[in-house]
Amino acid sequence: MKLGVEGYAPALFRKIVSQGARYAFAEAAHNLQELAGQEISAQHVMRLTERIGTEWAAQRDRDVEAFKQDRLARTYTQAPPCAVAVMLDGGRLQVREDPSGPGVQKPEWNEPKYGCFLTLDTKPTRDDPQPEPPARFLDRAGVPALVRQVQRLRAASTTREEPQKAAAPVKRRKRTRPSRILLRTVIATMAGVEVFGYYVAVEVYKRGLDLAPHKGCICDGQKSNWTVYERHLKEWGFIPILDFLHLLTYLYAAAQAAGGTEKERWARYTQWLTWAWQGQRENVLVALNRACQRAGEPPAGASESDPRCVLETARTYVTNNCDKMDYPRYRKLGLPVSSAPVESTIKQFNKRVKGTEKFWRPKAAEAVLQVRAAQLSGDAREDRLWATPRPLRAARYKPLRPAA
Repeated sequence: MKLGVEGYAPALFRKIVSQGARYAFAEAAHNLQELAGQEISAQHVMRLTERIGTEWAAQRDRDVEAFKQDRLARTYTQAPPCAVAVMLDGGRLQVREDPSGPGVQKPEWNEPKYGCFLTLDTKPTRDDPQPEPPARFLDRAGVPALVRQVQRLRAASTTREEPQKAAAPVKRRKRTRPSRILLRTVIATMAGVEVFGYYVAVEVYKRGLDLAPHKGCICDGQKSNWTVYERHLKEWGFIPILDFLHLLTYLYAAAQAAGGTEKERWARYTQWLTWAWQGQRENVLVALNRACQRAGEPPAGASESDPRCVLETARTYVTNNCDKMDYPRYRKLGLPVSSAPVESTIKQFNKRVKGTEKFWRPKAAEAVLQVRAAQLSGDAREDRLWATPRPLRAARYKPLRPAA
């Protein structure tokens, strides 16, 4: 049996790392013992997973340097014949001081950044394929729950999480049509927005997404997302698209804050939402301006829940993103108007890296994110990375350090 420098057969070594990237290290060690009959400590699973993730991160950084020097080769020889989409967002996980002694020293929440890159099975049309808003956006009973769900996701990316009671199960709608996604690849990093922007550019370039006939960048209103777009995607002709679900939450909150009877508030929301869906951005902005004038300026020190603050926040949000709200045009081009795929992707990462009792060393978190991103990408990326010759070095055992 041919063993690698770590002392494991290649197939077993890959299984160890695969488990370490999917589950907590202790659970991964248990799975290996129960399912593969291999007794290996959680600390060693951690060490091996971090080693591979670090090697893959180094390869990614070499690609960035090659891209900067215009020497990076494309992975695909032909451009996607249909529409493509890039979706960017941030998440939350806990880190701790490194190096540190036993226990968790100086814990804090950190924001990893995620990118989702899609090739779509869509074609441009002359007419708007869906000129009226989806029924679920006009469901009087369901919209409040939808708004709360989106707001929870937005709050989770900006505030520290506390343990919560399990939420009531959400009734899922039956899918009425197959997914339009032909291929999804993902990236993740603990790096700042400047470095993340280059990771996004490299992924777009290697996949040839910049050569697609129709391409969109779909994000919420977070400034860092649009900074990446301005610096790396705009010059390639990507169309900026504001995530419609996030816009919906602002319009709903503003319609409620504007006052009136329950019937009047709902009628106001449905009118504003319909205008937004149909690309009548000026009407939405005029209505918000009038509502703000009637309510008056929010006083200094007013809480975020003050109706005047809610209205002003919605007006600012629409004003700042009005150029990204031409939704009929995007639908005609076959581009999505929601960033739900990247939020779904983040949930898959969160199952591994996020938790109230998980405190990561930043380097370990970065390594695990690289392996998990390769696993979640649908282009056989993980197979290619495992097939790449690894640096030749002996396995050196370092003092054990606990990790998430």
